[in-house]
Amino acid sequence: MDLGVLGGFGRALGVNWVWAVELTIYHALFSIVTPVLLVELAYPSQKSTPWLTDRQLKIAAATLLLDVGAGFILFGMMQGYWPPAAQYLLGVAVTLGFIYAARRLPSDWARRGARPMRRPAFYTAVSLVATLASGLVFGWLPTLSDGFLHPLLVCVVGVTLVYGVVRYLAGFEWRKARRSQLMGLVSGPVLFFIIVSPIQELDASRPDETAGMMIVGATFLLLLTLLWLKIRRNDTPISGA
Repeated sequence: MDLGVLGGFGRALGVNWVWAVELTIYHALFSIVTPVLLVELAYPSQKSTPWLTDRQLKIAAATLLLDVGAGFILFGMMQGYWPPAAQYLLGVAVTLGFIYAARRLPSDWARRGARPMRRPAFYTAVSLVATLASGLVFGWLPTLSDGFLHPLLVCVVGVTLVYGVVRYLAGFEWRKARRSQLMGLVSGPVLFFIIVSPIQELDASRPDETAGMMIVGATFLLLLTLLWLKIRRNDTPISGA
């Protein structure tokens, strides 16, 4: 119900394919990579130290499984819809494929570039523009005529965009990166959401409740600024960036 045009655009075999591709990219980069890098930049001395004991990790894993199981049942009951088992099996197969690919990927695959590093602001600009471009591909292109723009084309354009940006960034000599340069890279996505927070709150056509989003945006802008100042005071090289 909250997908807008993507609720029907690219839907086949009971799957919102364009939405699935977009969401996979989004959560990989914005929900996982960005928060992890921000935490490592904020607490560099604890970057390689486990934050949970083995027992605490098991408790967290059990809690996650309980949450997923409860969500599966509750959402099914609320929506009156239970996806076919084949979709779940396909999801598991894709997940295992990603895990296999990640284990085979060399640990230094993104640190083999030879291009000289640039100023931190350059990486902020690249990641901000890439975030905006991705939003246009998955948010704006589907609003055009479905007959003119095939859903498969949207997926191909979106994946190609992300792949191109990653390959371009991997061409830099990250082995010699400093904390400010990595901070510049990770600031782009955060700045994007800070910028759109007033738009979210002032958009009267949205069906969801967005009151307070400007406060959220201003708070994150303050926290991002404080982290920038902290890193500027101690802009050390990053080992294994």
